[in-house]
Amino acid sequence: MSASDEVLDVVDRDDRVTGSAPRGEVYARGLLHWCVFVQVRDARGRIFVHRRTDSKLVFPSYHDMFVGGVLGTGESYPHAALREAGEELGVTSLAQPTPLFKFLYEGPGGAWWSYVHEVRCEAPVRPQESEVAWHTWLSEEELAERVADGGWSWVPDGLEAYRRLRAHRESRQ
Repeated sequence: MSASDEVLDVVDRDDRVTGSAPRGEVYARGLLHWCVFVQVRDARGRIFVHRRTDSKLVFPSYHDMFVGGVLGTGESYPHAALREAGEELGVTSLAQPTPLFKFLYEGPGGAWWSYVHEVRCEAPVRPQESEVAWHTWLSEEELAERVADGGWSWVPDGLEAYRRLRAHRESRQ
């Protein structure tokens, strides 16, 4: 089964399930669905940043400061956050990511409910080759500089989640 054949729950603007459809159809028709974002920090507090593979269905070869992905039919946000982070990082001993906030992303690529999480990963990572073409760990300051300088193409939904996460953290200080 290819990624475009994976069946996803389709939801409405109130975040209620209204049906299901294959991922390829969800993207082709611009149907709302669910997605998780997990910001991963290492023992030194640096953030995992990666470039997506060129075979990705959405935003191929773009950079991202989150791991994550879509939820399969019937999957919960917490389950998807742990599954996606573990798969993309190649780590089996990851703690359950902490949920932070949810927002409706609407922009390039479509629209989806996005739940942002965070987790610390102190184990060595072995990123999934089908998802991650390159990776590094950046400090908060280094990441902010990379975002500001415009030299890298960032996935638009991850960039929106990053901006909201920074505002979320500032509002809690």
